[in-house]
Amino acid sequence: MAAGSGLAVSGVFVASMIAALVEFGAFPPRFGSIMAAGQVASWRLKWVMIPVAIIVLWGGARIIRSIKATPGKFIGLRAARMGFAASVLVTVMIGTLIGVTIPERLRQRDLSIEAKWTARAYTFHRAQLEYRELHGTLPTEVKDLRTLPDSDGSIADALNFIDPNGYQAGSVLAAASTKSKPLVSRGSAIRNAAPGANATADHAGVSFTSYDLRLPGEDKILNTDDDFIVHDGVVTKVSDLPAGARPPNAP
Repeated sequence: MAAGSGLAVSGVFVASMIAALVEFGAFPPRFGSIMAAGQVASWRLKWVMIPVAIIVLWGGARIIRSIKATPGKFIGLRAARMGFAASVLVTVMIGTLIGVTIPERLRQRDLSIEAKWTARAYTFHRAQLEYRELHGTLPTEVKDLRTLPDSDGSIADALNFIDPNGYQAGSVLAAASTKSKPLVSRGSAIRNAAPGANATADHAGVSFTSYDLRLPGEDKILNTDDDFIVHDGVVTKVSDLPAGARPPNAP
């Protein structure tokens, strides 16, 4: 029983590794592909093999103690020990291969989250450009973008994750002087504007040409360090900014 259990656990793990190698097309296998196959097999079998291995180890240890206690009644101590050792080896390998890949998997998870929010930010920027092309100005409110044609639903999906309180639109105006002066950015926090207000009329014929958007991160809470800042299509994560350059967080 001890030898057979150890052989079965080892066989399942090796078979899973071979299946991963076949899936990768990694023949003839190299050291790197074998390690990768072992990691894939470990993650696939973790919820099955670890409980089974614990049971096998517990049962194997009891069997070995019984054989050693009454050697006149039992044979196969060496086989039982080999099966027990195989179970221990597979358990340690699965735990080790899972452990060494956790940092990389966490990094990939963070990259996937960042890519997801960046894609939404670029979709929002595309919608801004389309709105300005149609109306000659940027929208005063985020909800105005829902009037745009959206055949694939990407704009509506992006807007579902945007907090209107994080949006500000503004204008870049030339100074009224004959002297050469730099352009002055005059922004307006339009989230308090009346619904349906006309931006051009309210600002003496000046249309909105610039915007800032703060997207809540994975925690879905605005004004935290995992937020994303979008300024005229340039996406920056708040946590990546220097401490002195970060916008203030609000409760």
